[in-house]
Amino acid sequence: MDQSEFKSTRSRFSLTTRGKWTLLLTPLALLLAVMLGLMWWWDKEVPLYDSVVRTQADAASRGEQVVVGTLTTDALIQVVDQLLHKRGGYLSNAVLPPGVLMDNMPNWEFGVLVQCRDLSRALRNEFSRSLTQSVEDKDLSEAEPLLSSTNDRWLFPSSESQYADAVEHLRHYRHRLQDDDKDDAQFYARADNLADYLGVVESRLGSLSQRLSASVGQLRVNTDLGSDSSATQSRPGPRQSEVETPWTQIDDVFYEARGTAFALTIFLHAIEHDFGSVLDNKNARVNLQQVIRELEEAEEPLSTPVILNGASFGLFANHSLVLANYISRANATVIELRALLGRG
Repeated sequence: MDQSEFKSTRSRFSLTTRGKWTLLLTPLALLLAVMLGLMWWWDKEVPLYDSVVRTQADAASRGEQVVVGTLTTDALIQVVDQLLHKRGGYLSNAVLPPGVLMDNMPNWEFGVLVQCRDLSRALRNEFSRSLTQSVEDKDLSEAEPLLSSTNDRWLFPSSESQYADAVEHLRHYRHRLQDDDKDDAQFYARADNLADYLGVVESRLGSLSQRLSASVGQLRVNTDLGSDSSATQSRPGPRQSEVETPWTQIDDVFYEARGTAFALTIFLHAIEHDFGSVLDNKNARVNLQQVIRELEEAEEPLSTPVILNGASFGLFANHSLVLANYISRANATVIELRALLGRG
């Protein structure tokens, strides 16, 4: 084989090899582009909306009346439905890409889900019962444990199917609230019931505020027994400790808090209407409105694709501390609101 034939053979071999690599890499590049596109499209928080207006419009279109409890119950139904049917669907139990590669949206979903669980528990144990020894509602007793199912189960029964079943029980309860049978379902808008629910909200917001503030690391004094000189605990803790959220979890806590603010804003809007007479009697409506305002501020759209974690007074922003500010202010107002509800 002379030199010209050798060069010709090598050239054909090179073209053949290049063609094989092109055939192999082109589909992979397209698949990667599709996955990145889906991740961008699915990684979108549900925008705030007015559940009260939506419920009233739907009831009017169906010729149904809106009674006390309808708005709160329907707000829970709508939020769970949004959780299941938003862009990309429910992602917390995804086992295939791109869903399994995402973490911001599953943490947002978890924040929403915790609030749905808390409200469904309040509906079952407080709002639907007149006394501690009264019989609990049959649909709410089914819906509450269904919403408490693990959030990442993909085998049958999947998390989505459990939550969808809970929505059906909640819809049945709402329908029975609005029918003509006065001995069927009930919703009691009382100050003590609302205060009990807000106590749970207070604990959730307080915990999130602490976790968000720990993004930069803090030296905290142990105040576990500070309010009671005779109190004890099973395991004595140090007088002070260093608390810092691992850098891999900073965005997780941030999006969980955003999901919490989203769900709570919608729930409290509905509660303001259902408990309107109670709030006016206690002169507490403005306090609830202030809580809602702080939570709405916490839901302002992000102007950056990255959650920054700068120092407290550093050059770069710290989104966790900004969000902690709104959450802690909402929590402080909830504490004031509970105090007003507890007064005679």
